[in-house]
Amino acid sequence: MEGQTHIHPYFPKDLYLPDFTPNFLSSLTIVTYFAAAAIIVFTLTWILSGLYSKASKAEKLVMCWLTYNGLMHLTLELYLVFKPYFYQDKTGNIFAEIWKEYSKGDSRYLLHDSTVIALEGLSIFISGPTHLLAAYAVATDKCSKNVLQLVASVGELYLAVIFLTTPFIEGKQYSASPLYFYGYFVVANSPWVVIPLLIFIRSWKKICEVEGTNKRKVQ
Repeated sequence: MEGQTHIHPYFPKDLYLPDFTPNFLSSLTIVTYFAAAAIIVFTLTWILSGLYSKASKAEKLVMCWLTYNGLMHLTLELYLVFKPYFYQDKTGNIFAEIWKEYSKGDSRYLLHDSTVIALEGLSIFISGPTHLLAAYAVATDKCSKNVLQLVASVGELYLAVIFLTTPFIEGKQYSASPLYFYGYFVVANSPWVVIPLLIFIRSWKKICEVEGTNKRKVQ
């Protein structure tokens, strides 16, 4: 087709991507950059939380996740708002490189799938700020910290369940191969189910403990 200068690696193979530009970086390099960014955010959050708060180790870990997740929603995912045709990027922008690579496991971002767009909008404008607000509440030991963690986790689980189940409900394939399906779509997305679920359970228990303590005081 006119305007398509390269054969792309995505599924479906007949997906029309005008002016598609392949990744400048290798898959391993892109994954390494992504992992390194996560490690840096976790490390800095852990160090700063130790300097400026009296949070327990468990709370520090929760803060690390909330901060990382909030920043990812407000940076990597926000990039899609301004660059929906990221596959045309010729500058080697790391965000474009990440999305080009991840789309091998989920081409809905290339298709501008309406469900994905709606979920990304919720992630950017609601989930991201909520996670950062929850992280701040934990760091400053606000009385609302457990409630905010609960809200942030429920929201993240809601988004993740819809995001992950929609392809199966539609009966459609969006991955270029089983390797990308299990590596990117399943494994890479699993923390957004497992970790929010653990935080939800922990926050629920904390709220119930406080409520039980208040009832005993009243009696």
